[in-house]
Amino acid sequence: MDLTSSAGGGGDPRQIEETKPLLGGDVPAPEGAKPGAVPCRRALLLCNGMRYKLLQEGDIQVCVIRHPRTFLSKILTSKFLRRWEPHHLTLADNSLASATPTGYMENSVSYSAIEDVQLLSWENAPKYCLQLTIPGGTVLLQAANSYLRDQWFHSLQWKKKIYKYKKVLSNPSRWEVVLKEIRTLVDMALTSPLQDDSINQAPLEIVSKLLSENTNLTTQEHENIIVAIAPLLENNHPPPDLCEFFCKHCRERPRSMVVIEVFTPVVQRILKHNMDFGKCPRLRLFTQEYILALNELNAGMEVVKKFIQSMHGPTGHCPHPRVLPNLVAVCLAAIYSCYEEFINSRDNSPSLKEIRNGCQQPCDRKPTLPLRLLHPSPDLVSQEATLSEARLKSVVVASSEIHVEVEHTSTAKPALTASAGNDSEPNLIDCLMVSPACSTMSIELGPQADRTLGCYVEILKLLSDYDDWRPSLASLLQPIPFPKEALAHEKFTKELKYVIQRFAEDPRQEVHSCLLSVRAGKDGWFQLYSPGGVACDDDGELFASMVHILMGSCYKTKKFLLSLAENKLGPCMLLALRGNQTMVEILCLMLEYNIIDNNDTQLQIISTLESTGVGKRMYEQLCDRQRELKELQRKGGPTRLTLPSKSTDADLARLLSSGSFGNLENLSLAFTNVTSACAEHLIKLPSLKQLNLWSTQFGDAGLRLLSEHLTMLQVLNLCETPVTDAGLLALSSMKSLCSLNMNSTKLSADTYEDLKAKLPNLKEVDVRYTEAW
Repeated sequence: MDLTSSAGGGGDPRQIEETKPLLGGDVPAPEGAKPGAVPCRRALLLCNGMRYKLLQEGDIQVCVIRHPRTFLSKILTSKFLRRWEPHHLTLADNSLASATPTGYMENSVSYSAIEDVQLLSWENAPKYCLQLTIPGGTVLLQAANSYLRDQWFHSLQWKKKIYKYKKVLSNPSRWEVVLKEIRTLVDMALTSPLQDDSINQAPLEIVSKLLSENTNLTTQEHENIIVAIAPLLENNHPPPDLCEFFCKHCRERPRSMVVIEVFTPVVQRILKHNMDFGKCPRLRLFTQEYILALNELNAGMEVVKKFIQSMHGPTGHCPHPRVLPNLVAVCLAAIYSCYEEFINSRDNSPSLKEIRNGCQQPCDRKPTLPLRLLHPSPDLVSQEATLSEARLKSVVVASSEIHVEVEHTSTAKPALTASAGNDSEPNLIDCLMVSPACSTMSIELGPQADRTLGCYVEILKLLSDYDDWRPSLASLLQPIPFPKEALAHEKFTKELKYVIQRFAEDPRQEVHSCLLSVRAGKDGWFQLYSPGGVACDDDGELFASMVHILMGSCYKTKKFLLSLAENKLGPCMLLALRGNQTMVEILCLMLEYNIIDNNDTQLQIISTLESTGVGKRMYEQLCDRQRELKELQRKGGPTRLTLPSKSTDADLARLLSSGSFGNLENLSLAFTNVTSACAEHLIKLPSLKQLNLWSTQFGDAGLRLLSEHLTMLQVLNLCETPVTDAGLLALSSMKSLCSLNMNSTKLSADTYEDLKAKLPNLKEVDVRYTEAW
């Protein structure tokens, strides 16, 4: 006899509840059904201490019994004549359904239609059976053993209750009742024998949906709900919507005790156990807002510091390997958010290399581009054009007898060495000069972004203080994972300098080697914090300490020296000129290992060494080992000389007083800090023919002194200097001048016409961005 003709009420649970019963009329239950049934009681769980995984689907025997109306139907539904069907049942969110909807399970059984779930334990009852009481009948489920029966029992109970709470909390009316229901729901999850992540996640998702759909709650109601669900958060990550709610609470009430008492263990668990913030970015955002809330407390960073200490633990080694990478990920995301406004508004913004080379923002700069004057032979000004990687394209500006040519072609890196016996000279400006850091790129953060930046840079500093964290921290920061706007921001690089200093001081090679770039051609911290680098704000002390520690542990000394000679020779010479012993040793090693083959460059290094006591002593010791250096020095001083960026008048004076420069014809002081005071040393160079003062503070007083003594000067570059007509008029006595660059000076049209009339040999001139243009 088929008993399944009315074995379901469709897919809509409300239809089942409000229309017809599931299995027939309203008739008393069979004899013996109720007295022997054991209802669900928590004491049953506690007596055996068993734990189960929440079932989502499984195979089980099913029998459906309609309430008998006649004596015949009572006989037919007796246990001797029952028919059991095998089904693969799925415990969906709303109902119990079969993978093969036929027979007893032709229609799914809604959880709202299940009145009770009981274990059958009366005498002679079917083994391992549980009973679902529904309107008009009973559904019997028979498992293979007692463990599976109990697992089905608890899973059905859980699904039924969760379904009920979803409906109750989907349309809240009185929030005091809602809060009571939430507490009951939390207690149910905590006392359930089911051990599954979804057991605690399901109540959290219900509350999360409740909060997202009701945004007009008071602050007190917010806190009451947070406190109610707090026990579930101790061992579970909050879902995304709940994270958003927590973030809002941290922003609006950072001083609330809920932040300290409830959120602290939640954030600690996230940092200890999270494996990938990419899968749930709101966990990272919540952690970020929590730390900012701690920073808003009266003690401020002291509270944050104690939190970091609690995450590390009291021992010398942190027992949780995920804490550091998670903290760093939070810091990087927070720092990135500080510059997000600048990043989103990029419009042909400069790259990091352009920033390092002194690029200005297009919106507020004049295109003061390198100038190449028309000259048949290589001269100082033409070499100067190779300083930038992108040069102006050939454009000719004609003015009666004046022609200016500018290039914008990419140039290969100049060779540092010349072949033996070859008199060709390398581009010493490219080799020695470091372009100034970007000083015109204005980065001003708002008050909130400024506080965020200060907080998270301070956290990076705290992380670098732990010896066991430092190797991993250095490795995580080696690729420089910060936006270029941050690296152009003076406050950020100044604060981060402490972290780089800690890396440089660490004797372990796996730490300080991370100061170098991850691959060739890409800048590392070593380059950024070197003199002239975008992050350098000192006179090279950090750079010197980095060179010292790297040189001390470098197993390829010559390769490291070659790298320094190619990229950082200028800073090394400047620091050696100021008496830094590490740099003096570096220059001596370059000479000893024959790193520099060009004679002029070698002579400049020798002059630099002889300008200080320690350098002179070490150079004499080197000469005792290599007599050929003395022979080179006897041949005379260099013909070309380039002073490194950031050199001062005192540096120039010290260098020129250290040796003979009677043969010097070409001198570049571009991008240094020299002033008119250095003119008294320049006039002592009788052979000087080419002088580059581009972007210095050389003024009118110096020009007047030069015009009186250096009458043989042929090429003079005054681009971006503070000279005015008063000093430029004095140049009329320098009859040998054939090339003059007055780009971006205070030149007037009258003075320009006067100079043209009084300088008959003047062939090339640049007057762009002046009144005479």
